[in-house]
Amino acid sequence: MTLDRPGEGATMLRTFTLLLFCAGLSLGVTPMVMPSQPELWIESNYPQAPWENITLWCKSPSQISSKFLLLKDKTQMTWIRPSRKTFQVSFSIGALTQANTGLYRCCYWKETGWSEPSKVLELEAPGQLPKPIFWIQTETSPLPGCNVNILCHGWLQDLVFMLFKEGYAEPVDYQVPTGRVAIFSIANMTPESEGVYICRTHIQMLPTLWSEPSPLKLIVAGLYPKPTLTAYPGPIMAPGESLNLRCQGPIYGMTFALIRLEDLEKSFYLKRPIKNEAYFFFRALKIHDAGHYLCFYYDGSYRGSLLSDILKIWVTDTFPKTWLLAQPSPVVQMGQNVSLWCRGPVDGVGLALYKKGEDKPLQLLDTTSIYDDTSFFLNNVTSSDAGIYSCHYLLSWKTSIRMTSHNTVELVVVDKPPKPSLSAWPSTVFKLGKAITLQCRVPHPVLEFCLEWEERATSQKFSVDGDFIISNVEGKGTGTYSCSYRIEAHPNIWSHRSEPLKLMGPAGFLTWNHILNETIRLFLIIQLVALLFVVLWIRWKCRRLRIREAWLLGTAQGVTMLFILTALLCCGLCTGVLTEETEIIMPTPKPELWAETNFPLAPWKNLTLWCRSPSGSTKEFVLLKDGTGWIATRPASEQVRAAFPLGALTQTHTGSYHCHSWEEMAVSEPSEALELVGTDILPKPVISASPPIRGKELQIRCKGWLAGMGFALYKEGMQEPIQQLGAVGREAFFTIRRMEDKDEGNYSCRTHTEKRPFKWSEPSEPLELVIKEMYPKPFFETWTSPVVTPGSRVTFNCSTPQQHMSFILYKDGSEVASSDSSWASLGASAAHFLIISVGIGDGGNYSCRYYDFAIWSEPSDPVELVVTEFYPKPTLLAHPGPVVLPGKNVTLRCQGAFQGMRFALLQEGTPGPLQFRSASGNSADFLLHTVGAEDSGNYSCVYFETTMSNRGSYLSKPLMIWVTGLLPKPSLLAQPGPMVAPGENMTLQCQGELADSTFVLLKKGIQEPLKQQRPNGYRADFWMPAVSSEDSGMYSCVYYLDSAPLAASNHSDSLEIWVTDKPPKPSLSASPSTVFKLGKDITLQCRGPLPGVEFVLEHDGEEAPQQFSEDGDFVINNVEGKGIGNYSCSYRLQAYPDIWSEPSDTLELVGAAGPAAQECTVGNIVRSTLIVVVVVALGVVLAIEWKKWPRLRTRGSETDGRDQTIALEECNQEGDLGTSTDSPSSVSQGTSVEQPVPI
Repeated sequence: MTLDRPGEGATMLRTFTLLLFCAGLSLGVTPMVMPSQPELWIESNYPQAPWENITLWCKSPSQISSKFLLLKDKTQMTWIRPSRKTFQVSFSIGALTQANTGLYRCCYWKETGWSEPSKVLELEAPGQLPKPIFWIQTETSPLPGCNVNILCHGWLQDLVFMLFKEGYAEPVDYQVPTGRVAIFSIANMTPESEGVYICRTHIQMLPTLWSEPSPLKLIVAGLYPKPTLTAYPGPIMAPGESLNLRCQGPIYGMTFALIRLEDLEKSFYLKRPIKNEAYFFFRALKIHDAGHYLCFYYDGSYRGSLLSDILKIWVTDTFPKTWLLAQPSPVVQMGQNVSLWCRGPVDGVGLALYKKGEDKPLQLLDTTSIYDDTSFFLNNVTSSDAGIYSCHYLLSWKTSIRMTSHNTVELVVVDKPPKPSLSAWPSTVFKLGKAITLQCRVPHPVLEFCLEWEERATSQKFSVDGDFIISNVEGKGTGTYSCSYRIEAHPNIWSHRSEPLKLMGPAGFLTWNHILNETIRLFLIIQLVALLFVVLWIRWKCRRLRIREAWLLGTAQGVTMLFILTALLCCGLCTGVLTEETEIIMPTPKPELWAETNFPLAPWKNLTLWCRSPSGSTKEFVLLKDGTGWIATRPASEQVRAAFPLGALTQTHTGSYHCHSWEEMAVSEPSEALELVGTDILPKPVISASPPIRGKELQIRCKGWLAGMGFALYKEGMQEPIQQLGAVGREAFFTIRRMEDKDEGNYSCRTHTEKRPFKWSEPSEPLELVIKEMYPKPFFETWTSPVVTPGSRVTFNCSTPQQHMSFILYKDGSEVASSDSSWASLGASAAHFLIISVGIGDGGNYSCRYYDFAIWSEPSDPVELVVTEFYPKPTLLAHPGPVVLPGKNVTLRCQGAFQGMRFALLQEGTPGPLQFRSASGNSADFLLHTVGAEDSGNYSCVYFETTMSNRGSYLSKPLMIWVTGLLPKPSLLAQPGPMVAPGENMTLQCQGELADSTFVLLKKGIQEPLKQQRPNGYRADFWMPAVSSEDSGMYSCVYYLDSAPLAASNHSDSLEIWVTDKPPKPSLSASPSTVFKLGKDITLQCRGPLPGVEFVLEHDGEEAPQQFSEDGDFVINNVEGKGIGNYSCSYRLQAYPDIWSEPSDTLELVGAAGPAAQECTVGNIVRSTLIVVVVVALGVVLAIEWKKWPRLRTRGSETDGRDQTIALEECNQEGDLGTSTDSPSSVSQGTSVEQPVPI
């Protein structure tokens, strides 16, 4: 591709080079600096006329040199070889003449040749100052609103620097720096800030003598919106194929430019626009056309737009391989969800997931849906989902690029999690008085482990970390054990059991050594008693005979010496071989070296090396290159570290770096070597591992120097990595589960950037793993707790049943002390390594090994020695609280001040830490599972860093844990009452069931106990003087026995305390409702939060209270409607009769009105209607009967007397049943006298 107008292209290149520097901030690209460029300046002993005697000085920036070279006008050369290597040399010019005028530069000799030349110094005619050089500081960005620094170099010291702007007569700014460079700052860049700036200098004493002007054109970038850059047919093409890059902006008539960042000067292409876009055509792509492209546009005044997003163009004949990882694991349980994470170094293309045996892809991801956290997702997997999966690139355009093989993942679907491994430490055979730790292990996070004893089906133990301590008291520990686990995703499903492990006890009888030791101890006691009797006999004999014969004294001395020698011999036999203590002379702690960058995708663009020491007495750090080249020194900061900026890497930076720390009287060992191998390659990692053991797990450590990198492990003979890990810090640990003969060989590791596009490091130096026959690992421990304070005395004990062995002590994998074998001693071998006074830098992971002539032992289990009092102390909290019931779980959270630390939990009375936890945050949780009486006590925690000698924090404040429910609960009372006014005193009385107990006062919401007391009797009085509102709350108490501190009582009943001038208002309610019914009463219930009070009920409209009550119940009737109205109530404490509470909320009682009255009226109408109906019915009946009487009276003349009598009787019976009638005798006589008929 050629430029449309070469002249304009060259001009635009110079102009937009500044623009690229200005817009570097928006791109994340740092302009290339030349740190190897030397500095050239002028010195003169004639300050007012420097041209009278000129000396040029040349200084190398970073290292000493043996040769320096001065160039004039690119042809004449003068070189100097100093007598010794130095940083700078001088070239004497003398008086400036016409012969001396010209352009000067200097170089210095490096190991790979001459360095880059310095900036050009122009010496003009005598009587003139040299022309300054003027440039913009590349780290700044002249975007609108940003600040810009402009540097002006004047070659001489003590000059006055003046800054002018074209078109203005007065200077914009001036400076008088102490050096040779002035820095002018232009704040808050705007379009008005554009223009040509000029820098000139003059001597302070001669303001009329000026240098030649040095102009600089400043353009503000980003005045127009950024364009978009796309590739057709796609960003990945084969060599020889054609490619079209389209740059499109929102404004018509602009000129477009295309840039390749890998080579700015040779890849600056200009295009005339087609409307608002331009096409850059590559007819036949070549390999060197690959790279990162961007574009921009500008107007006729060279005002440019923001730069487009970077477009990566690949030119390759073979696709790079993709990587496929299964999360959380390739072994999953049926019904679980699995994410298949596919990534490759090529971006801008889609991805397809294939399963072996199927032609079509299972899932697709196009370019728009691929992010850093997207993946293929398999939901609710079944046995049919098991198989081998691979990931391929998905192209939407045609190309001749060949597809290579792809990384595959075999997905295994199981009904239960796989079985764990179970091992015993130190062995599977019990020793007298010793316990065995069973270790259940799996390679992934676990919610809980379970240990089962096959001889007792109901015997189970649970553990979070997989460690179970088995004791053999009365021979009850022997038997066959197995373990299982469950994971957090499926807490109800337990894994398959591990292989059974059998624990065996002693041989069934006391060993000969035990019998011999007990016999010698008994004999020693008899000897001492006999010695006492001999001394007493001699004193008695001397007093009785009153003589001091020589033979008697000699006999006494001889007998005494004989007994002393015998006692010493017995002590030696009883305790075994006297082991000599080897004092550990600790060297100055080795510092740590690492690298940091603000360009995670391209770290080589700006790299800074950091050196940190674990010793607090470090004064200075030194960085060395290739073992000899001294780079720089830096004073130690408060964090005991120092930074060494390298900037952008060049070929001069390649080499091996390490650092030392300097103290007042010593220099440390060198750090691990950091090797820089190229300008665009990550630093070479370092690989290491402990000696491999057949059948055991092996961890391979890969240290990568930079944080946030990915790691890959390779084995010689295999092209693909055998293991890969994501970003896990500056180092990663690869695990070989079970070391076998097939695992032997040479291993190496590489690191790569975590985000696309991937950049890889060189492979590390190979690590050879060879399995050798070894002795069993020794027993290694400290005689005190491994968590110590500075100045403490620590003794390490390393022992083995093997005889005549030599021992080596290691700290963090490096040998620090040794102890030779003793051939004069019989029995087991042991060595004691002593640190007389522990320092801050003495912490770390210690281990030991023993050996004879040719065979070594396995490494011992490590002991983490933590030296405290370096970091601030953490806080320890208990959830749900420090007082718990037996069988419950308690979580202890240790909260530190820094992230990425390791935490340890300690219990008072226990020699070592109970649990260890590593956390990515600043806190760790320790689970106490199914607590019992033995879990009561004081707990504390500490955090420490694992990379720098285990420097730890102060111990946290102790937290007491009480396991309650073992004693009867106490009672808690308040005197004078549960409510007091602020400023008054009160006493809380906790009454227990057992004497001589320790009582603890607790408050809801506060984890720590408020107070503790140990009274003589059964009750503790907790006095609270001058209480305030903060003392209000719910209180309870517990007690425990000092003679058995593991036994504590239950909580007392909670007691609420009120500290207030006025008691809180009560509540008022009505029963059964707030509406009166005819003849019914309403009961008002007033309730308050305090006991022992008197209630009063008030009715609106009445001046005096209506009723008083102790239980708060008031009966209200509605006689004559007097019960209707608003009511409220209040109360007073009997102990304080003058203090009344606030009145309750008002409650309204309603009488017979409204809907209730309407209901009553309807009932009355119904009843009245029924009464009227009954009365009318009775009237009708009487009227009918009345009409019958006239017919009865007319029948008297037509009937005889008998008929009249009968009719009369009938009428009497019908008319009045209650009146008496004539007797039958009178009727039978036939009396005919006519009687009046009553009506």
